[in-house]
Amino acid sequence: MCKLNENERIDALQVDGLRMIQAQDGYRFSLDPFLLADFSAVRKGDRVIDLGTASGILPLIIAATTEVQSVVGVELQQPLYDRALRNVELNGLCDKVTIRLLDVRNIVKEKSFPTGGFEVVLMNPPYRITTAGRLSAGGERAACRHELNGTINDFLRASHWLVRHGGAVCLIFLAERLPELLRQMQLCSLEPKRLRMIHSDRKRDAHLVLVEGRKGGRPGLTVQSPLYIYEEGEYTEEIRRIFN
Repeated sequence: MCKLNENERIDALQVDGLRMIQAQDGYRFSLDPFLLADFSAVRKGDRVIDLGTASGILPLIIAATTEVQSVVGVELQQPLYDRALRNVELNGLCDKVTIRLLDVRNIVKEKSFPTGGFEVVLMNPPYRITTAGRLSAGGERAACRHELNGTINDFLRASHWLVRHGGAVCLIFLAERLPELLRQMQLCSLEPKRLRMIHSDRKRDAHLVLVEGRKGGRPGLTVQSPLYIYEEGEYTEEIRRIFN
């Protein structure tokens, strides 16, 4: 049994019996990693890396539900890094999942990984610039939601270094920042190839977006049908499918 620190708890996920150690007052996972895992272009035998892995939920989902060769999670915050290590151990996935304590902004400069060493890069980066919205109470949540330790450009530059030519970079981001995201992806030679808007329900505008880019890809974007989370106050059939 993994040791729990003060103010931590274990939550059961609805995915392959996974369990997660979470801080009761710090960062806790949301629906986003489930949506990104479902959207991702992961295939059998792929080497996958998740930038800004927090407590390690996305690598765990990918390792438990696909036939990837390996998954690396990169995290900067020491408490989240420690929690991610224990989550990997808790779920018996040490043979597939590795967690690294690294700053995304230094990956290229320090050559932390071989260039082109991964088939797929995943990321659920901080959504908001530091001047947008109220900063979350508590350092963990603030750094996960606001660009305190790296901008979207930093994440994209690292992704370009990490992914092989023709490989995929998949991420979830704020819909209101989509023009900026697509522009910066093209500047980093990560051609946007697939896009899906996420709506709370059919009456509301999209608030999030899923995007896949390909390193060195040719122009041509497929816009998929919208993803709705709720219908009449309950999860939609598709959301239930993603969980199960």
